[in-house]
Amino acid sequence: MLVIEILAARVLAPYLGVSLEVFTGIIGVILAGISVGAWLGGRAADRGNPRSLVGPLLVLGGLAAVASPLVVDLIGPALSTGPLSIVLASSLGFFAPAALLSAVPPIVVKIRLDSLEHTGSVVGSYSAIGTAGAILGTFLTGFVLIAAFPTRPIVIVVGGTLAAVGLALTVTGRRSIPTLAVLLPLGALVLVFDGPCEYETTYHCAIVEEDEFRPGGRILVLDRVRNSYVDLDDPTHLEFRYIELIADVIEVESPDGALDVVSIGGGGFTLPGYLAATRPGTRNTVLEIDAPLVEIGEKDLGLDESVEVIIEDARISLARLRDDRADVVIGDAFSGASVPWHLTTVEFVGEIERVLADAGVYAMNVIDYGQREFARAAVATLLEVFPNVVLLAPPSYISGAAGGNYVLVASNQPIATEAIERAVGARGSSEVAIEGPRLLDFVNDARVLTDDFAPVDQIVGRP
Repeated sequence: MLVIEILAARVLAPYLGVSLEVFTGIIGVILAGISVGAWLGGRAADRGNPRSLVGPLLVLGGLAAVASPLVVDLIGPALSTGPLSIVLASSLGFFAPAALLSAVPPIVVKIRLDSLEHTGSVVGSYSAIGTAGAILGTFLTGFVLIAAFPTRPIVIVVGGTLAAVGLALTVTGRRSIPTLAVLLPLGALVLVFDGPCEYETTYHCAIVEEDEFRPGGRILVLDRVRNSYVDLDDPTHLEFRYIELIADVIEVESPDGALDVVSIGGGGFTLPGYLAATRPGTRNTVLEIDAPLVEIGEKDLGLDESVEVIIEDARISLARLRDDRADVVIGDAFSGASVPWHLTTVEFVGEIERVLADAGVYAMNVIDYGQREFARAAVATLLEVFPNVVLLAPPSYISGAAGGNYVLVASNQPIATEAIERAVGARGSSEVAIEGPRLLDFVNDARVLTDDFAPVDQIVGRP
């Protein structure tokens, strides 16, 4: 069950992303299945021959596990974001295998319990062995299987093994069979079956699409979200509006010539390619946690070997960078449509301020809708560290009539707001900059995000 629980997050990720809310929904549904299954399994063990139940339950539980990715893929395209969709998808996909497989433990205890005098040792030993198996399943899945194989084949092998063992127990009537005899041939399925992803990275379901209107255009899609756009023939072409805004900020706020730029989050490595083309000699350092994205970048997205990529959580790697080194820090790390919470807090922003040169700027991309609670909290957090903060967005985003990408700019030096607006206008774009009292009105009563309080997944607005 622990193997399936961990893999459930990977199965749901292409449709619901990777967030605290997704993990919460999965854990809650799995616990509900365990609770119901254990209760019903215990009642069944007391009412009939417990030995006749184990095999069929393993068959049904294994088949339910095999079916879970198919169910999720069937309903996935129709899912929206939010807790209700998360719980619904988790329930339809994983409640049945959790309940069926969790009915087995009380039945096995009943079989082994031949005397009330041995109740403590039987229940205690089974609990200990079961917990040891859960630990093994957790470590094996998280540290080995996910790194070596696609998710869906692992689910098929686990579910198929359970079903095959259960069928053998049912047919032969034996108390046990050599599981490896079933596991080894089923393991070959890992090499045959694949999932809906072109690439399954450590954290994402990734697809690289070609732009039908631009021969060199490539779109990186992570978990159904258009994450990045790269033009292999023209790295100066910036397709996404927020990337153009960040480029405007860099051009206005930075000195001429080569720069020292630190990017938090790699994605499709669009800006490093742009800066290498427009400012030759620029030192691009990218902090990216997902190692396979680097391989995708090199293979399909024109990632140049001159870009230094540090494969590690940005919170850890940023702390190792020296003080006052960067002309620009770019914040563009996402898990689905939200920024990982630990990369939004005042403590993390303090590290960014430490790394920036005296005249350096921090440009952060955030996505929000509705009440814009996250965008307002992100601005409040920047204002806690930097004396100068500017928000760039279309007027409809600022008023709350619409939502999408906001670019936040922070610096220890005054920001050339009017020059940035002129650069935006020269492109024919409609974004405006707000700062000072107007920005404080936008922030209103938003709380500063800290390591002790940063409910990003809960407060980010949905489209």
